[in-house]
Amino acid sequence: MTPLAERLRPKTLDDYIGQKHLVGEGAVLRKMIDAGRISSFILWGPPGVGKTTLAQIIANRLETPFYTLSAVTSGVKDVRDVIERAKNDRLFAQGPTSPILFIDEIHRFSKSQQDSLLGAVEHGTVTLIGATTENPSFEVIRPLLSRCQLYVLKPLEKADLLELLDRAITTDVLLKERRIEVRETTAMLRYSGGDARKLLNILELVVEAETTDPVVITDTLVTERLQQNPLAYDKDGEMHYDVISAFIKSIRGSDPDGAIYWLARMVEAGEDPAFIARRLVISASEDIGLANPNALLLANACFDAVMKLGWPEGRIPLAEATIYLATSPKSNSAYMAIGEALALVRETGNLPVPLHLRNAPTKLMKELGYGDNYKYAHDYPGNFVRQQFLPDDLKNRTLWHAQDNPAEQKHAERMRALWGEH
Repeated sequence: MTPLAERLRPKTLDDYIGQKHLVGEGAVLRKMIDAGRISSFILWGPPGVGKTTLAQIIANRLETPFYTLSAVTSGVKDVRDVIERAKNDRLFAQGPTSPILFIDEIHRFSKSQQDSLLGAVEHGTVTLIGATTENPSFEVIRPLLSRCQLYVLKPLEKADLLELLDRAITTDVLLKERRIEVRETTAMLRYSGGDARKLLNILELVVEAETTDPVVITDTLVTERLQQNPLAYDKDGEMHYDVISAFIKSIRGSDPDGAIYWLARMVEAGEDPAFIARRLVISASEDIGLANPNALLLANACFDAVMKLGWPEGRIPLAEATIYLATSPKSNSAYMAIGEALALVRETGNLPVPLHLRNAPTKLMKELGYGDNYKYAHDYPGNFVRQQFLPDDLKNRTLWHAQDNPAEQKHAERMRALWGEH
């Protein structure tokens, strides 16, 4: 039997739920679709918010040939085959839009696979629509990204999810034959996490488990059914985010056993190694930081090693980095400092740079006092001299606060020797 989420997949924009900032009246994508002509773009957003559905609706609306590739299963040859077919279709196309090539999980395409798309996109052989749950700035090569617009999709809001729930119960060919009473929705909304597909999967699971009518849906019932039927790890679903969260929190909590266990869960489930390695780099910066600056170097080296070694050998540097980070001393002082500094900038605006710190490339600037009285640190004993570096209104503010670990206390002691107590 076709899953509920597939049975309810909308065919038109009028049936499409959410993303009003893109497809609502007067929105950017709506205007392009109504004009009958679109350019290549990438849809970036969390799972279950309508990326694939939107691409299919656009193809149906424009009545143009539509090809689909999955970055998980397709290689360079598959890309070239589709481009060749699109060239033939383009000869007979009636509308202004080239055949659409939809690539799901485009962030999983290798550089060579993405390179193979460039010419076809640039010459208009295909109109590319890519879908990704990962930041395209990291995952999509710059030449391809520069040829595409980027549109960000948002998690569905509560009103959207409730509308979808009502539509499923009242219009689905199977569910409308059941007597379903929804008394509570908090658990379903919480477990779905703004993911329409997850919401419909939960609804279908709960209803199918009840053999008699009426089916009275409560938070307790939903929780019990999900505990009895744990959702399998889904690289695009809730479990994906739960496991990576447990992984990072185990590292932050200095538990190498927990960290290596959650790493194994991801490895066994086929998680993208680059995704794991990138999270290690983030953890090294955010949670270890100045307590052990070598952690960032090792995390970066791990990322490079994974890219060079491939799989399955890449699991070994991932394990090494995971254990190293978990057993390292922890500090988030750099993370807190940039957060405090950003808040200060937003609060105080563009305060003027002190004159002695300003660049003076022209005669006029020099005459205005730019750069006057700047003290070149290397001209002084110990390569240090006291002078003001913050704007006048903030000259006594302290933004970095050393934490209680040997490395930072050593830095803090040096700063006190140079600057005195703030």
